[in-house]
Amino acid sequence: MRHLSLLFLSLLMTSSVLWSNNFTDDFVTGDPGIESVHAMAFGPESILFVGDSEAAQVVAIDLSDQKKAVNDGMIIKDLEQELSNLLGTTSDQFQIIDMAVDPINQNVYLAVNHSSGKSLLFLVNNNTLEPVSIDVVSYSKTELQNAIAVDAKDGRGRSLRKWAISDLRYADGKVMVSGLSNAEFASTFRAISFPFTEDDMQSSLEIYHAAHGQYETNAPIKTFTPVTINNKQQILASYTCTPLVVFPVDELEDGKHIKGRTVAELGNWNTPLDIIEMEKEGQRYILMANSNRALMKIKVSDIESFGDSLTEKVQERAGTAGIDFINLPFVNVQQLDKLNESTFVMIQRDANGILGLKTSNNRWL
Repeated sequence: MRHLSLLFLSLLMTSSVLWSNNFTDDFVTGDPGIESVHAMAFGPESILFVGDSEAAQVVAIDLSDQKKAVNDGMIIKDLEQELSNLLGTTSDQFQIIDMAVDPINQNVYLAVNHSSGKSLLFLVNNNTLEPVSIDVVSYSKTELQNAIAVDAKDGRGRSLRKWAISDLRYADGKVMVSGLSNAEFASTFRAISFPFTEDDMQSSLEIYHAAHGQYETNAPIKTFTPVTINNKQQILASYTCTPLVVFPVDELEDGKHIKGRTVAELGNWNTPLDIIEMEKEGQRYILMANSNRALMKIKVSDIESFGDSLTEKVQERAGTAGIDFINLPFVNVQQLDKLNESTFVMIQRDANGILGLKTSNNRWL
């Protein structure tokens, strides 16, 4: 009996190892050919997903061998100066594009685009930044089908290619990607199976934009997060000027046109930047960073109890409608992510003009 138990335990451990390695079985080592970084998110086993709009691809990079950073009292007082020193240039020659936290070890990574066109990755470690190579890595990747064309322009003549991927997340074995396609209804949501296969679900989206007083199909989601609402998986998404919209995950089917339910208008002349979910004492909250608004707090329970959808224009300029929200005393928050169950990390430009990286916690919830 003891031998059978040991055999069973051995088989269990072996199958566990095999299962855990399935995510990287098809990874190769080399240069993934990243042309640009427009969005990042972590998946299982310290795998970083990079949304590359210029190349219209999603790249999965294995960062499981990265050391655990020292992040006690995490703070970088002057990020732009730190990056200027590392890159040997001035702050007008680079832009911090995104920030992502590895939930396994709470490592914080920053993506930076340089004026030369090169994208760079940095690890926050012991209140400083360390370069992380994305030129020679263990990776897998997949191309987006029918991405917005390289030469596509908006009404002002600006390139739309960077919106091929506007945001991405990983959930339930899928890499979820928002952005623009070449379809008639350009606003697109994709659910790509991972490990990558040719199973690429693509839906077109339509929303009612209360600030504009019209239905829209050509503006991309700017930021989103998967959320359970009334025991059902939903995508909570926000767009420029600033509608907050719910899309049921089970309605997102390949080739299907989906109409979202607009649950709030949070004020125009604003672009949402990042959205996360936090919890305190059993109550769930949404935090959203914005270009021209303070950090917003929204109760998930308020979304659950709001059964309507906005269908009328908000008349007052910068007016709001729908579910309630609270402006937290954090302004000019440019990047936001969840560090752990009680703490979030943000990049914020202070009143003195200095861009810093810092943390706060759920006492604000």
